[in-house]
Amino acid sequence: MDSISASLNVHAQALGLRNKRNEILASNIANAATPHFKARDFNFAQELDKRMASGDPLRTTDARHIPQAGGPGATDLKFRVPTEPSLDGNTVELAVEQVQFSENVIRYQTSLGFLNRRISGLESAIKGE
Repeated sequence: MDSISASLNVHAQALGLRNKRNEILASNIANAATPHFKARDFNFAQELDKRMASGDPLRTTDARHIPQAGGPGATDLKFRVPTEPSLDGNTVELAVEQVQFSENVIRYQTSLGFLNRRISGLESAIKGE
């Protein structure tokens, strides 16, 4: 049962990180014309490795518990270095952000497809099909 949980967990963690990255990239795109806005992103592979190595996060079962630092929403955000800085201090390069966003959406859909197929395979095994 642990191998099934581990197998599903990697896809669940990947979906969560892909979703977080979509939000960050969308924010970069939305602020492409904002003076002095600094584009941000994170290294997906490093974040996934970090989450998988940390094991199960601590759960808070009472409102008085303090949540674990570095929980589900915490990522190591870095500022993106532009190839051509703008005069207004904005570091968003719209073409780069759009490509990164599109690639991330495709990878999100792929992870979701893997997870769906894995669950369907488990359902078939349980039903004896």
